[in-house]
Amino acid sequence: MLYFAYGSNLHHFQMKRRCKESVFIKKINLRNFRLTFRSKYRAADIEPKKNSLVPGGLFEISRSDEKKLDIYEDFPNLYKKYYFNYYGKKVMTYTMVKKTAFTFPTERYLNIVKKGYQDCNLDKKFLNKALLG
Repeated sequence: MLYFAYGSNLHHFQMKRRCKESVFIKKINLRNFRLTFRSKYRAADIEPKKNSLVPGGLFEISRSDEKKLDIYEDFPNLYKKYYFNYYGKKVMTYTMVKKTAFTFPTERYLNIVKKGYQDCNLDKKFLNKALLG
């Protein structure tokens, strides 16, 4: 199945450790959404926003990888699944259940996300904009 990563799972080493069978395909943009950070975990989330976009990584993952991600993402308590079409293919990502106010991420978490942006060759301007709240 196809999975869209936009936060710490962009980090290739961490993603491979978590999901052994995952394969990074390419970078893509999720349109009409914006990146933010929220919850007591101060983690990445996406929310609908017209004319905005979230850059991310498209990965091929197995069913067992999906189960591991479900545990890591605390599905269905913290995150729920969101599906979208990308050139006729179904892609899964996660979005937070409770849309709490913006919280600045921890330095450790942010560094993992920044490394993921490098790994996937994403434009950091979207990350920097999200950090403004």
